[in-house]
Amino acid sequence: MMTNCLALMGNMSWLGWLMPLTVLSLLGLGIAALIKYLFTSTRTSTGARS
Repeated sequence: MMTNCLALMGNMSWLGWLMPLTVLSLLGLGIAALIKYLFTSTRTSTGARS
C-alpha cells in the first residue's frame, strides 16, 4: 500500500507532496489549538468574578 501511495504522489508532481504535508500540518495546528484552549480556559475561569 505504501508503494502505491508513493507512486501516486510521484505522478502528481509537487502537488502530490504538498497536499499531505499541508493536511498533516493543519491537523497538528488544530490539535495544538484545542489543547491550548482546554488548558487555558480552565485556569482563567477560576479568577475573581465581579
